Amino acid sequence: MIKPKALTSISFFFPCYNEAENVGSMIEQCVKVGEDYGVDYEVIVVDDGSRDQSAEIVKRWSAKNPRVRLVQHPQNCGYGAALRTGIKSATKELVFLTDGDNQFHLADIEKLFSKIDSCDVVAGYRIVRQDKIHRRLNGFLWTQLNKTLFGLKIRDVDCAFKLFRRKCLDGLELESNQLLIHAEILARLKKKGCKVEEIGIPHYPRTAGKATATQPIRILKTFGELFGLFWKIR
Repeated sequence: MIKPKALTSISFFFPCYNEAENVGSMIEQCVKVGEDYGVDYEVIVVDDGSRDQSAEIVKRWSAKNPRVRLVQHPQNCGYGAALRTGIKSATKELVFLTDGDNQFHLADIEKLFSKIDSCDVVAGYRIVRQDKIHRRLNGFLWTQLNKTLFGLKIRDVDCAFKLFRRKCLDGLELESNQLLIHAEILARLKKKGCKVEEIGIPHYPRTAGKATATQPIRILKTFGELFGLFWKIR
């Protein structure tokens, strides 16, 4: 077990939109990591206006473990908006973000821990992305576009397995409500002078629930945000 010096306390958070089949397992994994490492931790689930039982499942967890916290959007605001809320809600010295779809195993956070003492951010990249071919192609092209526009030296911009030192997120003004959020975080941290390191993370097929962040209307909104961000940051 790798326990870095920086691991004095940690916030785990992930967004959730109609993930009733996954959210309980995600919370259980976060709690296990927190307990196994014996540190002060919190688990924050940002429910982005789910219409299923996701929020009720989180509430049941909160009732038996006060370290588990539900933050709700009254309506669906978008993936980026959920991540922004999660970042603002996190209170511990390290902040870990992932997705609520169970395509990562939380035990692999040890890989991020192996790097965090020497940098401000550890960004995972999916070793073998377990998605359909069109999503893998879109992800590759999206990463290349963001690398070109913002000068990011990142292999997998949208990989939702990232660990931050709290201090580098303080005062970070984020605007994206859509899929641009990962690129925006990295671009703004680069401009701030933060040191980012990468490490490969296993990725697993989605076995329950349905991806909604890549709907055509959301993709169009994302590209609108992209060029707006480029003019602000360049």
